[in-house]
Amino acid sequence: MERSTIVRVHEGLHARPATRFVKLAKSFESDVQIRKGGKAVSAKSSVKLMLLGVKEGDEVTVSAEGADAAEAVEALVAYLENPLSGTEEGAEPTATDIVPTDMAIPSQAADGPPAGAFQAVGASEGIALGPVFAHFPARIEPEQKTLSADQIPDEKQRFAKAVASVEARLDASLAAGDVPASDRGIIQALRDIAGDDELKAATERSIDAGLDAVSAVIAASSGIAGDFAKLDDTYLKARAEDVESVARQICLALLGEEEARLDDIADGAVLLAEDIGAWDLARAPLKRIGGIVCGHGGATSHVAIIARTHGIPAVLGAGDKVHDWRQARQIGIDGRRGLVFPDPNAETRRKLEAGVAEADRERAALQSYRDVEPKRADGTPIHIAANLGSLDEIEVARQAGAMGVGLFRTELLFMRHMHLPSEDMQAETYGTLAAAFAPYPVIVRTLDIGGDKPIAGIEFPEEDNPFLGWRGIRMCLDRPDIFKTQLRALLRSALNGNLKVMLPMVSDVGEVRRTRSLIEECRKELTAEGVPHGDFALGIMIETPAAVFAADELAAEVSFFSVGTNDLTQYVMAADRLSPSVSALNDAGHPAVMAAIGQAAKAAEKAGIEIGMCGEAAARADLIPRFLDMGLTELSMSPASILAVKKQVSGILEKAAAS
Repeated sequence: MERSTIVRVHEGLHARPATRFVKLAKSFESDVQIRKGGKAVSAKSSVKLMLLGVKEGDEVTVSAEGADAAEAVEALVAYLENPLSGTEEGAEPTATDIVPTDMAIPSQAADGPPAGAFQAVGASEGIALGPVFAHFPARIEPEQKTLSADQIPDEKQRFAKAVASVEARLDASLAAGDVPASDRGIIQALRDIAGDDELKAATERSIDAGLDAVSAVIAASSGIAGDFAKLDDTYLKARAEDVESVARQICLALLGEEEARLDDIADGAVLLAEDIGAWDLARAPLKRIGGIVCGHGGATSHVAIIARTHGIPAVLGAGDKVHDWRQARQIGIDGRRGLVFPDPNAETRRKLEAGVAEADRERAALQSYRDVEPKRADGTPIHIAANLGSLDEIEVARQAGAMGVGLFRTELLFMRHMHLPSEDMQAETYGTLAAAFAPYPVIVRTLDIGGDKPIAGIEFPEEDNPFLGWRGIRMCLDRPDIFKTQLRALLRSALNGNLKVMLPMVSDVGEVRRTRSLIEECRKELTAEGVPHGDFALGIMIETPAAVFAADELAAEVSFFSVGTNDLTQYVMAADRLSPSVSALNDAGHPAVMAAIGQAAKAAEKAGIEIGMCGEAAARADLIPRFLDMGLTELSMSPASILAVKKQVSGILEKAAAS
């Protein structure tokens, strides 16, 4: 079984998307391969997958052989064609400071470094000035021992135990929650590298040749890192550092040593290091770190991404100069221009201090909106909510000041498992979500699975255009065995908070009425079984032209509307949102799309029901004033955008109240 497709994953299968792809591949029993340009690798090896260098827009072929080959190919192709935004960087948990991980990489000083400054690579914007915290753990050198034949089995076993130890530590760190939610994807990618068959096999070959385990790990990781360094993609080149970082952890485990921690760093100190592993940085007290200067690394390294995510100014790639600065008392950095100021003079220090103060004011001004609840002059709240795809994202959304959840994508729960999730599993997930945001509303979208996003356990027909096929509410109503399990779980979860439920892909009022009948059946069943349950408000997504034209009739049947701009735009414009050749037409601000939203909003106002928006356009600064004028009372988006939107909406409403 094989199928070719064009990759739509943003920036391709780099570390975190590769990890998710591999995890999905491993959920199937079949042997799975992915082929690009005549080269095929196992889809269950993150190292091999990343070395394949799959970029956004590349054509690849996914093939599988085994009992569940068809399901594996369909699920993996679906991920490549239409990855859930809740699992990609745009909506993935970001830092407590809510800085997008894909923010623009800082520019370098174009006019050369000023006097007293050293030019390196700007990796995370911001100004910092603080005492030096030198972090230079001892290098691990190859032992270069020659093993006898009878020593090899024990050495391989020692290596296996070291790998298992590193995997266990990474797993424990993720499970314990001591890694920020924003960085969990990076740590999961490192964990995947630690257990990757390629690294293991290369190390074991060296041990079989008589090399000790430490030397074998260093040799194997150096070879793989060298392969990454040869790639032409700057992000994938930087994965060489991840391989070497994981190899260091394995070597430390072999030697029975612990990595030096960063727990003692002082508030506002600048972390100075030759190199630092992403895991070590993610476990550090990030809020205390004023800035980062490293000899190695670049703007696409995971250290840079963590720094940008948490709003920590960083300059990397300073080379051996970092050793000269170990004795410095203070270091100033300009993360935008890539400048380092060791022991700056009085004038430079004054400028740096002024820059730090200004940045603090801007950050504080934005953070001050965290607990703000924008309201119209008549007291109507405008909910600025979060779009989420998993429970892992809850804390980041709360840190951002999310006023509830405007869209919880339940399909990720289904896609994560080889089998359909049970009623108990779903009830626990939805209940946890509702309780986390109470008393704010949490809107759960019922299963939106179709030919473009298939899952194991449901057989989908072959469709020429799955976006217009058997998906969303259409599939659910045809499979009441699946749909009722979810509805029962939602009724049970309604006891835990302000839970609302919305139906995707509605085109006809009959779909709403049939759903209400199923809900009533579920309610009667739960009552007869003595299972505690509550009730929820039922709404629909406005994402088909039919729903727009039938908005008056639909508004009489439901409690709220939520505009899904991604699908609504492609349907109104008759332009596939996955096709780059018509990407210019996929603009939610197009007059035709805005007219459709306006028509739905008028129907909602006439019926006295609420209308919100959970598509990407909800965070567009140029469109938000028009959405408010239409009467929308909820805007739901990635947590990264919430604070800025809260500020904008508050300003608009304050100005309107004053006029």
